[in-house]
Amino acid sequence: MSVNGKVIPHTPLAVDFWQVRKCPGTRLFFLSHMHSDHTVGLTSTWSNRPIYCSPTTATLLRLKLQVKEKWIHPLELDEPYLLPMDDIGKEKLTVTLIEANHCPGSVMFLFEGYFGSILYTGDFRYTPSMLRETCLRTHTTIDVLYLDNTNCDPNRTLPSRQQATQQIKEIIRRHPNHNVVIGLYALGKESLLVELAKEFKTWVEVSFERMQTLKALELPDVFTTEPGAGRIRVVEQSKICSANVHKWDKEHPTLAILPTSRPLVPFHPNVHVVPYSDHSSYQELEDFVSALKPTSLVPIVGNHVPASFSALLPRRKRHEILVPECVYMLSQPESQLSSSANTSPRRRQEEDEEEEEEGADSTVAMWFRDQDDSYRMKNETGRGV
Repeated sequence: MSVNGKVIPHTPLAVDFWQVRKCPGTRLFFLSHMHSDHTVGLTSTWSNRPIYCSPTTATLLRLKLQVKEKWIHPLELDEPYLLPMDDIGKEKLTVTLIEANHCPGSVMFLFEGYFGSILYTGDFRYTPSMLRETCLRTHTTIDVLYLDNTNCDPNRTLPSRQQATQQIKEIIRRHPNHNVVIGLYALGKESLLVELAKEFKTWVEVSFERMQTLKALELPDVFTTEPGAGRIRVVEQSKICSANVHKWDKEHPTLAILPTSRPLVPFHPNVHVVPYSDHSSYQELEDFVSALKPTSLVPIVGNHVPASFSALLPRRKRHEILVPECVYMLSQPESQLSSSANTSPRRRQEEDEEEEEEGADSTVAMWFRDQDDSYRMKNETGRGV
């Protein structure tokens, strides 16, 4: 499985990246959401490093991966938090979590510190309301935008999720005597299921494992594990294959629906692929980048974004990044690292001012030259990646 995460150059930060041996200098780990391609390497044995995420993701992290409670640090959305970046609490960063409109618990991260400002979208579906978030509305410059470019293809158009939902409803209405099987991943599109249940006044049958997740998410009571109790049933996407469709249709006339932006070709008359996507369309990405005008742009998936996006970036250089020496000096054993992370990360203005005053004379800055020089050069020229 591919890894959709990044270690952020010139910082001790990693988002959705859990291969600790490949990033020994990383101290703070952030989880954008609980899809499996963003948790590769994260298991119940995780230790010695705090994980920051939304409260919903924290709940799912305990339920699905059994990560120990002491390492999970849920942060509320839309509120700035101050986190220590070193062992002595001298260098700190501010992080704000923003709703990503992708799946339950998914967030974007806005990081602010000596490195400037970095917005990491994780997987997201853009809506104009995101720009009205206080932290983005009042922020004049995003130095680096890490962008979910999953659907970044100018030759493909995607309907809104509301439009795709209407398409699915119309398919079901045209087949009033058919059962409906919907293929989904383990997490995501729950709002679609709730809407279909209410529209067609039926229970939605799910597996026991999925029901655990749905209960943890505290969704409306439209789900059941009782076989045959409802007209709509949810299965894993991989279960929708020729053999199963033939078997289901033989037992009772059945429609299979795949709500996905992947360009799949239906292999059976009763299989319907609907472009319902939890990722931004090309046009939405263009609108987002055009509105934010980041200094540089880094794709999260692969290494390619269309050249047309470069024209949307302002012609300005990113400021030189001076990395405080204390950020990369390990003065405590790893087993003690969690102590600083367990202190409340919320802003404590008086305390911060005292610490800054005490430590101002001893700050030693250095240019962290040995990490990803090509990335630094591209950021400085403002061209992005």
